[in-house]
Order: sequence, then structure tokens, then C-alpha cells
Amino acid sequence: MGNPLALIIEDDKKLAFIFAQALKLAEFEIEIVRDGNLALARLAVTTPELVVLDLHLPGISGRDILYQIRSSSRLANTRVIVTTADAALADMLANEADLALLKPIGPGQLRDFAMRLRLRNTVFD
Repeated sequence: MGNPLALIIEDDKKLAFIFAQALKLAEFEIEIVRDGNLALARLAVTTPELVVLDLHLPGISGRDILYQIRSSSRLANTRVIVTTADAALADMLANEADLALLKPIGPGQLRDFAMRLRLRNTVFD
């Protein structure tokens, strides 16, 4: 069996690339989606172990995507890291996401958090 899937939902190409590099170091298979509508389409047919979710996306907002993930029994074990520059929004969604990170996010920081979430899945599931 291969590495677990991390779905990066981020419209900023540079950030998506940085996130992808960090998650590859944490031994995730990576898929990048840059639009909210496309993200929902991918989530309908994949079950990622981890989603890195920007809250401000074209199409459907990251907040709506988070709601869809949390409403799906199929995605119940999917860990979600929300990313935003809006501290108030991060605080508001902290209970719905597994982790809320404020941008700018360092690649090492994301890698370390992703590895911790992955270990938590391994230990408790």
C-alpha cells in the first residue's frame, strides 16, 4: 500500500507548491486542487487522510468545503488543516478543523503538524 493521500486545496500556486513539498517530506501522496468546486468534486470520489484547506477559494468557500467534509461519514477520519490569514476566522473554525494555521505558514511547520496528525491516525485508529 502506498503513502496516504493529502489533498491540498489552495488557489495560490506558490503556496500550494510549498505545502506539497512539505507534505511530501511527511510521506504523503499529494494532489493539488485550486478551486472550491473542483475540490468538492475530488472529495466526492477520494478519501484523503489529510486535507490542507485554504478558506478563501474561487467557486465554493473553504468554510463550505469544511462543512461538507464534516458532514460526510465517509470522510469522518479525514484530518483537516485550515489555512488563513484571518485570525478571527481561524479562531471561529478551530473546533471544526483538526488544526487552524495562520498564514504565512512555514514548510517545516506544516510538515511537523501533518506528521503529528498522521501519527495520531495510526495510534488511535
